[in-house]
Amino acid sequence: MSAETLAAIAVALGAGWASGLNAYAAVVVLGAAQRLGLVALPHDLQVLASPWVLGVAALLFVLNFFADKIPYIDSINDVLQTFVRIPAGFLLAYGAMAGLSPEVAVIAGLLGGTLAAGTHVAKTGSRVLINTSPEPFSNIAASLTEDVTVIGGLALAIAFPITFLCFLAAFVALLVWLLPKLARLAMIPIRRMAGRSPRA
Repeated sequence: MSAETLAAIAVALGAGWASGLNAYAAVVVLGAAQRLGLVALPHDLQVLASPWVLGVAALLFVLNFFADKIPYIDSINDVLQTFVRIPAGFLLAYGAMAGLSPEVAVIAGLLGGTLAAGTHVAKTGSRVLINTSPEPFSNIAASLTEDVTVIGGLALAIAFPITFLCFLAAFVALLVWLLPKLARLAMIPIRRMAGRSPRA
């Protein structure tokens, strides 16, 4: 396997994984890295370096940054972000591998979407648990940690693909063990919202 292919795999899976935590941050990091010449993204992802794309993604990142640090608002935001993070994980991973072949791109997209779904459920479930604490500081600390993790993880994927893929494999193994518990926690806000809906 060539170094270019390995780098593309790391970016594809890294983008999928990061999208599950913060899709806007993933777009900003990848687009900024392309614009600064730190990475040569595949052709289909070079649009992320567009000033318009970066500007909109940065604005949405700022809005999400504050919403994600307010207890209970963050859980509502996580439910809404389900419709952003998982498709973004699919599209970014697909775009990262589109230069190889359509079959590989589709497989990468499916893996990226699956990783995004896994990290999204992990984030949502852990936030529900954190929100049981009466003080807001643990929520803020968790959100800041997630932001730093996305930026650091994508930087690692770009600079050291093999190292990143090793960490990602360990993360996936841990996630498989935790996912059933986190999925139950992640469903709590949805059940609460459904319970407050007026009945016909």
